[in-house]
Amino acid sequence: MPNFFSFVDQLGPAKVIHVHLPAIELQAILVIDNVALGPSIGGLRIGIDVGVEECFRLARAMTLKNALAKLPHGGGKSVLVGDPRMPAARKQHLIRAFAHALRNEGDYIFGPDMGTDETCMAWIKDEIGRSVGLPAALGGIPLDEVGATGWGLYHAAEVAAPHCGLSLDGARVAIQGFGAVGKHAARFLVAKGARLVAASDSEGTLVSPAGIDVEALIEHKNAGHPVASMQGGQGLGQDAIIDVECDIWIPAARPDVIGEANVDRLRAKLVLQGANIPFAEDAERRLHSRQVLVLPDFLVNAGGVICAAFEYRGATHAAAFEAIAERIRANTQAVLAAAAARGIAPRAAAQALAVERVRSAMQTRRFSVY
Repeated sequence: MPNFFSFVDQLGPAKVIHVHLPAIELQAILVIDNVALGPSIGGLRIGIDVGVEECFRLARAMTLKNALAKLPHGGGKSVLVGDPRMPAARKQHLIRAFAHALRNEGDYIFGPDMGTDETCMAWIKDEIGRSVGLPAALGGIPLDEVGATGWGLYHAAEVAAPHCGLSLDGARVAIQGFGAVGKHAARFLVAKGARLVAASDSEGTLVSPAGIDVEALIEHKNAGHPVASMQGGQGLGQDAIIDVECDIWIPAARPDVIGEANVDRLRAKLVLQGANIPFAEDAERRLHSRQVLVLPDFLVNAGGVICAAFEYRGATHAAAFEAIAERIRANTQAVLAAAAARGIAPRAAAQALAVERVRSAMQTRRFSVY
């Protein structure tokens, strides 16, 4: 198990909690990274191989994401070890037990992530009264259902495309991970004239240079079928998505999908990181050296947490979507301008802006000055 202190820097993490309940075989972790801006919001992720290092990296991404989006929230993340496809009764039992164990951790607000959805958030709401991404029946704005993250990715793409000599009208899009984020990003981009030429899931890749019918693929996927089995394209292996020639490439699945070993296979002009921490830093730097524009996760995929924060304060779906568009467009423009002016990568420019906001907030908090 990694040493907690190997992750510590001047921003955090503030707290790491391991929850282990052998009687029900529950193993879970909470990382509260930084709460200078307010109580942290971050998703609950379920996975067989999740651990403290991934949880910390995701929590830090949430700190930067919430700061950049000018939300009154810090960054946190929780992970639960298990198969996300476990029976619903078992999942409910584990999630409720984990939430109960964290009932007094008021600096953390649960949200949905990989392996969890609005129903899971309803269980947590019932258990401890502290979650976002709730079903509409409970006054929530279901993030996956309405496509909040995909809506933000679309607006980032529209702002960034001219910086790559692209127009969204006719742009070829490839999406790695055709799930809650990927399918909505595809839907919004295609509505503006883009063409989905490839999509993948955990079982394979569907490729069609002429374009894939997005609504048909969503229906196919929602029916429980792998994307590669749909008619109207060529079914290939899962990693084939990396080799597809396109204009815009969107990773929207697991962390660490692109590293030094496969980065040179990417053939795109613009990368929008729909997933959290999908690229190794060295891989991202290599793309920057090739003049591929890579917009970092905590900049462009903030639509979900912006929507969640607005929901937490009782805002409407329309108000949340307006805020997503306004904030992600403004931040994308600011980051691209700063990157160009300083001759640095967009990630470095975005991180500098986010860290400046966090540090400024930290100066107002108790124990900030001795």
